[in-house]
Amino acid sequence: MDWRSIRRVDIALAVLAAVVQIGVTARLARHHEHVRALDVYGYLLLAAGPAALLVRRRQPVPVLMLAFATTLGYVLLGYPGGPVWVGLIVAFGTALMSGHRIAAYGSLLAGYLGFLWLPVLTAGQPVPSAWAAGGLAAWLLLLLAGAELIRNRRAFAQASRQRAIEEQRSAHEAAQRQASEERLGIARDLHDVVAHSLSLINVQAGVALELMDQRPEQVRTALTSIKQASREALVDVQSVLDSLRRPGEEMPLAPAPGLRDVPELVRRAEATGLSVDVRVTPLSPPRGVDAAGYRIVQEALTNVVRHAHASSVRVRIGPDDGDLVIEVEDDGAERPGPSRGGGSGIRGMAERAAALGGQLTAGREPGRGFAVRARLPLDPR
Repeated sequence: MDWRSIRRVDIALAVLAAVVQIGVTARLARHHEHVRALDVYGYLLLAAGPAALLVRRRQPVPVLMLAFATTLGYVLLGYPGGPVWVGLIVAFGTALMSGHRIAAYGSLLAGYLGFLWLPVLTAGQPVPSAWAAGGLAAWLLLLLAGAELIRNRRAFAQASRQRAIEEQRSAHEAAQRQASEERLGIARDLHDVVAHSLSLINVQAGVALELMDQRPEQVRTALTSIKQASREALVDVQSVLDSLRRPGEEMPLAPAPGLRDVPELVRRAEATGLSVDVRVTPLSPPRGVDAAGYRIVQEALTNVVRHAHASSVRVRIGPDDGDLVIEVEDDGAERPGPSRGGGSGIRGMAERAAALGGQLTAGREPGRGFAVRARLPLDPR
């Protein structure tokens, strides 16, 4: 509810309280005898409480004090009875529900003593009977119980709304995190697939261009490798795109690549002129570890083809102390230019390892080539 709506509610409540408190009391005053007739001061006292309700939300305690004082003054001056408590009741409820419980409770105690005994002391009225004293106490306790019930219901509703907002915010943040993780995963997959295949195609195309005039018979071999690499790249890209299908749609039939496909990666690397020494210990890792291990080997070999200027590379894959250990080391000499450790490929491999609770290191070793080493838990938690 905006402030304009709240303002209209406060004005309507103040007007209604004034109509009941002034109009009904003035009408009943015609039938009262032996009491002080309503005059200007009486009407002002009747109107003060409802008028103060216009600012009851901003100043609940002062409004309660003003309504209490004007109502008590009206009673002590001997004016006719009637519904003169309307403004005071609304002010009491506002103070209690806005959290000013001490002021609200104090007004009840002061009201019980003041409205019951001050007329006896100031106006010489007879001592109230036990029934009158008990009836007033019961009425005040009923008023207190009703106001507390409304306050508790409002507090519960507010807490429920806050919980709903927090749950909605948490669900939104979780969805954003999931979407971000999915985007990163898709980006890694596309990078691995496209970068690897395009690197091989680029190398083979360069070989074909150099051999076209001198050794044209080897051009066919290079073009065959380009055709094979491009076909496999299309299959891999299609597999990544198929993984984006919505639930219920047809799933891709081709299995995801894994460590069983490492020999094909080796064959592609050897087609570029590299000498690859590979040793893979047969094992059956979990699907996530299997896919991540394949992508790490793929990216590491891609980096060797693109950046290492190496003649040979050594690949070791096998279990060690409950982990899958992957090592890819080349003999390429260090050359001027950007470091291989700062590209998105190394970062993607490290993210894959970290996502499974593993770790990956990559860098040049003194007197040797560039090495990539990864440890992936075979039982990721």
